Amino acid sequence: MPFPIVQFGTSRFLQAHFDYFVARGFVDGPGTRRIAVVQTTASHDSARRIAFFDSGQAYHIHVRGLVDGKTVDGWEEVDSIGRGVDANHDWPAAEKLFLNARWIVSNTGDRGYELSAGDRVDDGPPKSFPAKLTKLLYARFAAGRPAPTLFPCELIENNGDKLKALAVELAAGWSLPEAFGRWLGEDCVWVNSLVDRIVSAPLEPAGAVAEPYSLWAVENRPGLVMPCRHPSVVVTDDLKRYERLKLFILNLGHTYLAELWSRRGGAKDETVRGLLADPATLAELNDLYDREVLPAFDGLGMGDDARAYRASVIERFRNPFLDHRLADIFTNHAAKKQRRFGGLAALAEQNGIAVAQPRLKAALAA
Repeated sequence: MPFPIVQFGTSRFLQAHFDYFVARGFVDGPGTRRIAVVQTTASHDSARRIAFFDSGQAYHIHVRGLVDGKTVDGWEEVDSIGRGVDANHDWPAAEKLFLNARWIVSNTGDRGYELSAGDRVDDGPPKSFPAKLTKLLYARFAAGRPAPTLFPCELIENNGDKLKALAVELAAGWSLPEAFGRWLGEDCVWVNSLVDRIVSAPLEPAGAVAEPYSLWAVENRPGLVMPCRHPSVVVTDDLKRYERLKLFILNLGHTYLAELWSRRGGAKDETVRGLLADPATLAELNDLYDREVLPAFDGLGMGDDARAYRASVIERFRNPFLDHRLADIFTNHAAKKQRRFGGLAALAEQNGIAVAQPRLKAALAA
C-alpha cells in the first residue's frame, strides 16, 4: 500500500501536531492511515512507538488547557498513521515508502541537522538525518520518480532552505551527478515553516498531552500543495511575521521568567504557572510586554496581532494542567537571551523604532 506522506520522527509533538492535522483534514479525503513513520535514531522509545504505528492502530491526544478563560479537558482520536519502519534496520522498506510518497515531513530534534563525517551514499544507512534523506532522494531521482515536497518542522529558522542546502552539499561531496543537484535545487519543493504547540507529556504506547493552542505557519512558494487543511494551518507569504510573534513574545516571555526565577534563587521544581500565580510577577511580565516589547511591534505595524498573541500566550503560560519547569527553560539561558532580548533590540534599531528597553538590556548585561 503506498502512503502519500512519509514522516521522519516519532515525536509526541508530531503526533499532536502534523499527524493530528492530517487526521482532521487530509486534502484527498479522510486522513485515515495516510502516513508512514520512519525512525532515524537508535532510541528505544522510538522503537516502541514504531512498533505501535506499524500496527495501524489509532491513538489519542489529551487536550488540556484554557481557551478564553474556560477550561478545556478532552480527548481526540488520531488515525492518520498506518505504517512504521526503522530505517536503521530495514532500509529497503524505508526506501520503498519514500519512492512513492508525495510529501515528506520531519521533526528530528535540536541536533537533527548535524552531519556525520563517515556517511557515504554507497554504504549502509547513513548516521545523520540529512545524509539519510539525501541518499533516499538520490534513489528517488535514479528511479525517475517525481520530485517531492518537503516540510521540515524542526525549530530552526528557514528550516526548509537549510535542509535543502545540506542535501545539495552532501550530493556534491559524494560526487553525485550534477543533474541530481539541479533536481534537488530546482524540482524538489523545500518549504520553510514554523510550528507552535506545547506538547507536555507522552502517552503510552503512543499519543500525548497537548495544550489547545496549535499553529503550523507555512511559507508559500511556487509549486506548493499542502497535504492537509485545518484552521490551525496557515499558508503565508510573510512567515517572518509569525516567527517574530513567537520568538519575541512567547519565547522572550519564557526567557524573562527564567531570568526572574534565577535572580530570586527559585526552587528547581518551580513552574511557569507557579511563578505567574504571584500577582506581582504577572504584573511585571505584562508591564515588560507593554513598555519594552509591544512598542517594537507597533513600529512594525504588527501591534494588533502582537496584543492578541500576547493575550493567548499569557493564557497558555497559566495553563492549570501544564507543569513547565523554569529550570528546563533556563537551559542555554545566555544564548537564548542574546537571540530573544538582543534580537528584539536589534530589530527595533534596524527599523528606526525608538523604544526604551532597560530591563531587557540589563538582563543581557547580567
